[in-house]
Amino acid sequence: MKENNIEGRNAVLEAFRSGKTIDRLYILDGCQDGPVRTIAREARKQDTIVSYVTKERLEQLSETGKHQGVIAVAASYTYATVEDILENARKKDEPPFVFVLDNIEDPHNLGAIIRTANLAGAHGVIIPKRRAVGLTAAVARTSAGALNYTPVARVTNLVSTMEQLKKQGLWFVCADMGGTPYYQMDLKGPMGLVIGNEGSGVGRLVKENCDFTASIPMKGNIDSLNASVAAGILAFEISRQRGPAKRG
Repeated sequence: MKENNIEGRNAVLEAFRSGKTIDRLYILDGCQDGPVRTIAREARKQDTIVSYVTKERLEQLSETGKHQGVIAVAASYTYATVEDILENARKKDEPPFVFVLDNIEDPHNLGAIIRTANLAGAHGVIIPKRRAVGLTAAVARTSAGALNYTPVARVTNLVSTMEQLKKQGLWFVCADMGGTPYYQMDLKGPMGLVIGNEGSGVGRLVKENCDFTASIPMKGNIDSLNASVAAGILAFEISRQRGPAKRG
């Protein structure tokens, strides 16, 4: 979203040096002078994704027209860590329940899924740094306040994160048309729900690291659900099987 943009070399550099969370940095392709190289170095320190784009693309992103060849997209909320999510489960004395989102690029889908995660009792959401939308203002609005209560962790590699979580006892189920009907599955215990976008679905490597695949039987004429709708159906089945929420 444009309201998350930081434009101009001094403003972008100051944002990096102040520790502000930057989701992505856009630099004019071919622009390699001293100030721009300094900004790129700061971006690397924070492991920020850097995209070199055309002047036309920068103009599309710019609100002011005074971007000076650089635009940083700042997150509206601070990202949590995966450990924060697990600690959230421990505090509630519940087996962990996490959402893992692969390739969700639409901010309205992400916001709706975070809202669903909160309402279904999930302890947090994990998203990848690349090929995915971050915590933009549009995501925050669509979440309807859920971002204030549901931690979102942003990781470099979903597969390695899943492998680490498996060592802590989690099982992973992904939505896939070729899977077992979700209402026939045992989804109790420590669980990760993996959702891909409605176009390409869950990526091959992520899918291979899932323990189960769950399908949602459909009777219509099209063959896929919106990602946030699929997430809602499966999440509330997991929630039902887990039983009533514990009250502190």
